[in-house]
Amino acid sequence: MTKLSVNINKVATLRNSRGGNNPNVLQVALDCEKFGAQGITVHPRPDERHIRYQDVYDLKAAITTEFNIEGNCREKKFVDLVLANKPTQVTLVPDEQGQITSNHGWDTIANQSYLKEMSALFKDAGIRVSIFVDPDPKMVEAAASTGTDRIELYTEAYATNYYKNPAEAVQPYAEAAKLAHELGLGLNAGHDLDLHNLQYFRSQIPHLLEVSIGHALIADALYLGLEETIKRYRAQLS
Repeated sequence: MTKLSVNINKVATLRNSRGGNNPNVLQVALDCEKFGAQGITVHPRPDERHIRYQDVYDLKAAITTEFNIEGNCREKKFVDLVLANKPTQVTLVPDEQGQITSNHGWDTIANQSYLKEMSALFKDAGIRVSIFVDPDPKMVEAAASTGTDRIELYTEAYATNYYKNPAEAVQPYAEAAKLAHELGLGLNAGHDLDLHNLQYFRSQIPHLLEVSIGHALIADALYLGLEETIKRYRAQLS
């Protein structure tokens, strides 16, 4: 079964909008675990506009499922944060300064030597490494040469085109997934996956180990409740 990792950034955004600690990010993470999430994902950014660095320490000390920290490894503060907390997995994302949300994968050819260095750094610390990539065979193949354990396919293009032609939208992802498996890479996916498009994506993508979902899941929870929402996302993956 593909694991569901819940990204709780949006919970932190809501908390930060009023100050204080409501909603309580740590408690939400623990409730996500209780309700069936198999992992917790955070994506801290330098301005701490959602997840704060202290949140990462608090979460690491309390959660019992897989902990995935994703972010821009070109930020020294991010690297130090990951090494200090030693999560189950670090997902390397090529964010730019001030970027609202992740919107592209790594150019694993142009950044080959750098990604080799970063993969080795985190793996030497006992942290599983995943690299955020577009479903481009050349990028997948080059990612395999970095020494990373996994790749995470950036799925916005699939989600955008799903309603027009699901088979056409998923095809490059299925091909990228097959290639990744042949190259010995584990496979994750994330971005704009939701209750409408997730089950089809899962059915068409072989060897999918994990999806990380935040925005859509938290939005659904406003109507369905957190427990029911996680139950429905888990059902889409089974």
